[in-house]
Amino acid sequence: MPLVKTRGAASAQGFGEFAQVTAVNYIEDVFSTFLYTGTGAAQTITNGIDLSGKGGLTWIKGMSGATAHALYDTARGATFDLVSNTTAAQTTQATGLTAFGSTGFSIGALAKLNTSAATYVSWSFRKQPKFFDIVTWSGDSIVGRTIPHNLGSTPGCIIVKTKNNTVNWAVWHRSGTQSNRYGAILNTTAAYTDTLLQLWGTTGGIPAMTSASFSVGDAGSTNDTGNDYVAYLFAHDAGGFGLTGTDNVISCGSYTGNGNVTTGPVINLGYEPQWVMIKNASAVSNWTIADNMRGFTVGNGIGVLRPNTTDTNFANTGYLSITSTGFTTTTNNADINASGNTYIYVAIRRGPMKVPTVGTTVFSPNATTNDSTAVTTNFPVDLMIEAKISSSTYQAAVGARLIGGSAGLVTSNTNAEYTGGSALFGNTAFFANNTGVAPAAYGSGTSVILWNYRRAPSFMDVVCYTGTGANATQTHNLAAVPEMMIVKKRSGVANWAVYHSALGAAGYILLNTTAASTGSSTFWQSTTPTSTSFFTGTNGNVGDSGLTYVAYLFATCAGVSKVFSYTGNGSSQTINCGFTAGSRWVMIKRTDSTGDWYVWDSARGIIAGNDPHLSLNTTAAEVTTDDSVDTDNTGFIVNQLSATNINVTSATYIGLAIA
Repeated sequence: MPLVKTRGAASAQGFGEFAQVTAVNYIEDVFSTFLYTGTGAAQTITNGIDLSGKGGLTWIKGMSGATAHALYDTARGATFDLVSNTTAAQTTQATGLTAFGSTGFSIGALAKLNTSAATYVSWSFRKQPKFFDIVTWSGDSIVGRTIPHNLGSTPGCIIVKTKNNTVNWAVWHRSGTQSNRYGAILNTTAAYTDTLLQLWGTTGGIPAMTSASFSVGDAGSTNDTGNDYVAYLFAHDAGGFGLTGTDNVISCGSYTGNGNVTTGPVINLGYEPQWVMIKNASAVSNWTIADNMRGFTVGNGIGVLRPNTTDTNFANTGYLSITSTGFTTTTNNADINASGNTYIYVAIRRGPMKVPTVGTTVFSPNATTNDSTAVTTNFPVDLMIEAKISSSTYQAAVGARLIGGSAGLVTSNTNAEYTGGSALFGNTAFFANNTGVAPAAYGSGTSVILWNYRRAPSFMDVVCYTGTGANATQTHNLAAVPEMMIVKKRSGVANWAVYHSALGAAGYILLNTTAASTGSSTFWQSTTPTSTSFFTGTNGNVGDSGLTYVAYLFATCAGVSKVFSYTGNGSSQTINCGFTAGSRWVMIKRTDSTGDWYVWDSARGIIAGNDPHLSLNTTAAEVTTDDSVDTDNTGFIVNQLSATNINVTSATYIGLAIA
């Protein structure tokens, strides 16, 4: 983990202040949802989690086949397999998870983990104070026995399994009723019940859960003589992450269902989650796990998995819906939202939390003619813009992980969101990849360019919201003041509205037209965005009541991106973006008069000679016959040519560049 120096308090001896080295923790270093495809042969999964050095748990489930859940942890050792959907004792699987590594884990040819062409999801939890811990012990049947742990905070949820006997998985959750004495069973649909008091009870009948230990009873599921146990401990709102060490990354809470399929309960975590596990504590129901790699989105989810069954992805669009600060439900299914029922959950914050320092970790331009093969970016793609290079059809199609792989928009028109079934957005597998993205099915041999972006602090964020017809405040997770925002109505016809800091909060410009910028207080309320919020007005392009919108937010990130503006000089000038190896993507728009939204990228060529460019506001094929931009290590050079007019004397321009 990174180390930062902080200023300590003045010493008692009067020698002034001293430097103190403090560890900085980020969620991306301790948790990963990683999707992979089976090969039928040994393979290594590289997810960036140090399991061998730090310790942890890897939980694997087949998505395309009715396979058992398989849990492996470093406390018991690789090859020892536990199954969450049965009472079975652990088994030795020599070809299961074969080794934990410093950047992931390795698996053998065990069918439930690695059948050729089958798809799988793995969830890896690394041991880290205030996030997750693993504890083992041998049972002694002592009621109220305390088990020490290293979670560094009071547990929010504990899951226990006997390693060597066929008994239920026991679950304790801080939101249980009756002085937190109740318990749940991970491998069944049973409600939270007082018949499980003996799992956690002390001599006084109330469990003793502290930042140093937790108590167990004398039941076979937690502390029976002759049985050996493993416990997985999850923290609750304990801080410990981010530069200040105060950011929460895991929450164990509860909510009450209302049975409403339109406006279900809204759960506020204070952050956007990437993984949620839910159980109805009041009634018989399945456990539910959703994650943003498989499709925990805004209304277009592809399914959930159930820890108590072998079911494949349970498809139910909109089963759970993500928000900038938590999640909500849009169903009356008893597993999620029965009226009056109490639900317990464990939620984990979305990453990354680190501010990027290298552009290649958050942006990748990829030109290809093989649209049946996934493009490799070496990071999960959150926003993809795909354009045909030589065709005048479906120019610049925009898709985002947050709204699902089968939905998207086109920058050159005002149309509502296209959904599955169109030539562009029928592919639910767009974002089902940790290291790349699958392009749309235009047809083999079609030349396309893909611009792929990852959400990251100070670089880019995606926000979905519903208009109110009135001035409204929208929460974002950019962790910086947005300098450029591109907003599009999803559920109706509207222009693409653009905010740019150089135009001010009273100005706007439209992405789908050549028009110059103009002013209106009905777009951004004439209010400058903040590091946590932006402000939408009553204009239908940004705030019609009851209609849905998506916003793409960008900021200047040192060495990675630059939101810029400049005044033309009529010849040639360097736009210094603070980069060291030049720009790999440049977008420019004239603001004082008409002009296209031009885009250049290094995949097609930003060179000293002619540079191919596309226009986001048109369906025209790329132009390859002019040299409007040139390379420069600090950013790029603009040349005044009549073909693009991106450096006309006294003209004003805005844009975005990515290193």
